Amino acid sequence: MTISPSDLRPVEDSPTHRGDYVVGIDMGGTAIKAAAFSPDGQKLAWRTGPTGDGEKIGGDHAWAWRVRELIRELEAEFRRPPLHVGLSSPGLASPDQRCIVSLPNRLHGIEGFDWSEWLGCRVPVLNDAHSALGGEAWQGAARGRRHVVMLTLGTGVGGAAMVDGHILRGHLGRAGHLGHVSVDCSSPEVSIFGMPGALETAIGNYNVPLRSGGRFPDSRALVEAVTQGDEAAAAVWERSVWALGCAIGSFINAFDPEVVVVGGGVAEAGPVLWEPLKRVLAQVEWRPVGSGVPIIPAELGGWAGAWGAAAEALACSER
Repeated sequence: MTISPSDLRPVEDSPTHRGDYVVGIDMGGTAIKAAAFSPDGQKLAWRTGPTGDGEKIGGDHAWAWRVRELIRELEAEFRRPPLHVGLSSPGLASPDQRCIVSLPNRLHGIEGFDWSEWLGCRVPVLNDAHSALGGEAWQGAARGRRHVVMLTLGTGVGGAAMVDGHILRGHLGRAGHLGHVSVDCSSPEVSIFGMPGALETAIGNYNVPLRSGGRFPDSRALVEAVTQGDEAAAAVWERSVWALGCAIGSFINAFDPEVVVVGGGVAEAGPVLWEPLKRVLAQVEWRPVGSGVPIIPAELGGWAGAWGAAAEALACSER
């Protein structure tokens, strides 16, 4: 589908804010989120727009045009350009943070796309899970912490780790793909990266039908059945939570965090998740000083990536 640049919605000149601000962009498969933050982390204004994966505007990728449009709208509201812009996206970010270098089968054309060149300013690009942890560390559940593990339980399982105040990226940017550690190496089920018995196959939303023998379409339906006393559903759910607890215990052994932050849609299950998870960790966690690592819910929700992108833009401006 090809769209003309004139089809983009007009910018309304209705300034409601004053002062300097930084913009964080969070690229998603279906929606793009853009938010303006004060330099001290207050969320001031926000916009969303459709990603339009596969669509074209004026011969260019629709998602690229829409990022420009969202920034223009914020500029009109503030009547000035942002101090800095940062961008969060699925995939592996390049070492120089100018682009995403690997993202198979999603956001076609984004691999190698130079955001700094497109937007005409320095735009650090980072992986969305790394960005979410950066956001939670800046203004969310992990604020003030220097050693953190974060998991996002959604369609799959995302993850990131912070050690000594630095988010681990690794040699190629793969660090933190915690959903792809094996919790059952003999399982015939493999993750999208080929890992047998990966954590995300144990608790990710995408394969609930497989785990439940076709009884439930997603985690919401499974959890609802558990709360209604369905014993078969409870058995499926308990296996998933057992795998999650063992994985978290393993991450605690590997990273020695102050806290483990858990977010994503599955994490919103409430006590039906948190209570059995506590019991599993009481059984498997190594607790040399007598108390376990706090397992806490994420606070920033779906805007964590935008917060983290803005934080990275600020940090890059100081380097």
